Amino acid sequence: MKNDYTSLKVFLDKKVEQYNNPSFIHTDPISIPHLFTKKQDREIAGFFAAVFSWGNRSTIINKSKELLKLMDDAPYEFCVNHTDNDLKKLLGFKHRTFNATDLLYFISFFKMHYSNHASLETAFTLWMHKDDETTENALKGFYHYFFSLPHIPERTKKHIASPQKNSSCKRLNMFLRWMVRTDNKGVDFGTWKNISPAQLICPLDVHVQRVSKQLGILQNEKANWASALELTAFLRTLNKADPVIYDYALFGTGVMENKKRF
Repeated sequence: MKNDYTSLKVFLDKKVEQYNNPSFIHTDPISIPHLFTKKQDREIAGFFAAVFSWGNRSTIINKSKELLKLMDDAPYEFCVNHTDNDLKKLLGFKHRTFNATDLLYFISFFKMHYSNHASLETAFTLWMHKDDETTENALKGFYHYFFSLPHIPERTKKHIASPQKNSSCKRLNMFLRWMVRTDNKGVDFGTWKNISPAQLICPLDVHVQRVSKQLGILQNEKANWASALELTAFLRTLNKADPVIYDYALFGTGVMENKKRF
């Protein structure tokens, strides 16, 4: 299989069909933005769920729901119109290394951004150029924009990745996939129209990296930005318009089947 391009495409297309469907949603962090219908609620809930996405998926989902409950299950309204007293109930929140200090900064950013923009999409697209092949400029620009407020907690910077730091930007790339990709399967939302699915970078988590290496797709041993670009470049040869559709195949195979050989 490793040397047979046609067989590999058939295999991956079959796995996409298997995992790109609504039955995938309830066990995945994407279930969090699916709790909402309002675009801004989906953006904020999805962003937090993506940022929390390391470790056990059930824990990620539960902690995301815990935070949303503290926000009265109205994240946009909370972020834009909260009072100082409202913020007090967030002070005990923690998920792994993400704590209340980080949370309060995130909320400050959302309040600032949504006071000037109708969607979180512009936080990424403002930094893109018309002919950009990928979202690299969007991710670099977003990092600097996100940390443009005064009095930035130094510890909070570790929770937002950037290609400039040679990070694979797994969680941000996953969030962008949720917001940008669109098809008739009902998993991703496709509500952002100013980024093309063709520009997306595949989220490179441990499962995707492991399966990609086993299939001979990925040669780079490190989970960094170069690896994310290498993987996505190959996936474009399978589907130029929508390379990140294969995130379903690679992640699903890795986490659901948990096999060492294929």
